Amino acid sequence: MSKRIRVHREGVFDYSIVWENHFSGLSEEIKSLKPAGSRICVVTDSRVGTLYQKAVCQELERTGLHVDVFVFPEGEASKNLNTVQDLYRFLIEHRYTRKDLLAALGGGVVGDLTGFAAATYLRGVDFIQIPTTLLAQVDSSVGGKTGVDFDQYKNMVGAFHQPRLVYMNMEVLKTLDADQFASGMGEVLKTALIRDGAFYEWIINHMEPIMDRTGAVLAKMIQKCCQIKSSVVESDPTEKGERAILNLGHTVGHAIEKLKDFQLLHGHCVALGTVAAAYISFRRGYLSTEEFYEIRDMNVGFDLPIFFDGLTAEEILRATKSDKKMANGQIRFILLKKIGQAVIDDAVTDAEIIEAVNFINGDLIDGE
Repeated sequence: MSKRIRVHREGVFDYSIVWENHFSGLSEEIKSLKPAGSRICVVTDSRVGTLYQKAVCQELERTGLHVDVFVFPEGEASKNLNTVQDLYRFLIEHRYTRKDLLAALGGGVVGDLTGFAAATYLRGVDFIQIPTTLLAQVDSSVGGKTGVDFDQYKNMVGAFHQPRLVYMNMEVLKTLDADQFASGMGEVLKTALIRDGAFYEWIINHMEPIMDRTGAVLAKMIQKCCQIKSSVVESDPTEKGERAILNLGHTVGHAIEKLKDFQLLHGHCVALGTVAAAYISFRRGYLSTEEFYEIRDMNVGFDLPIFFDGLTAEEILRATKSDKKMANGQIRFILLKKIGQAVIDDAVTDAEIIEAVNFINGDLIDGE
């Protein structure tokens, strides 16, 4: 199996995703980029920093670049413009120029925030991704979507800014807690559902080694997810069309995530949103009964939720109306024509959304 794939669109971006079982190849990868500046700033959070900051910084010093570290408190609560402002100030005070580099060491929050800062500091500096969660490795570190939350609106402020390199150390997955691993699986299942039915079946058939975190199986799964996402991004870098299919499960998922004040992990919310989208697809006749219930029940197998509680369908519907993916006043929904084939639908009705959300509303189920 190759340890590298190329993400490429002529004249727009060109970078490698690299897989290793260590950090010791990172310095050579960065040197191959021929950085024009003299400094690199590692941006990480308080949890990841305690685990990997020392090892990564020691490796980066081998590049000959001066290494700085900016650490912010872990969690979605830090993914905002205040943290970005603190990072700007740090970069200014340490005299970072447009030729210098940022390195995002962490999960999706770190990667999204660092990428947004890189896109906007001095009108754009280069950055690399060093993702340390399953969710970041299979999804958020690839594709150049960056952003932060604004007043509880998920990723409302952002920019498209592709990294120069994505470097994955597979060994870091051993330190992930069970919830974070399951969160990543929410994006894995989504990725297969939108583009590759055979891969979806492969995931189901390899449930046990995946959940046991068998290295070779995880490597194959993560590489396949990156190949799928890369192909979509290469055809539509700034989400003018096809790239929107990557948002399967995200409309309802983001609404739940926001209304729960980010107490549920992103991948768990995506998994709930995917069940809702599959329910609408099922009710329209796109999916069979067996296919729909397989999609729902696979969440259970991968420690993902199939119900939520404490919210009404009406609250969730209202929250979807403020989603950034609205188009001409209509929610842009991603449905499944079949397992492995997602479609963009701008005609999903409020009634369909409410019915789907009520299906996953645990409060209603408990009240029967």
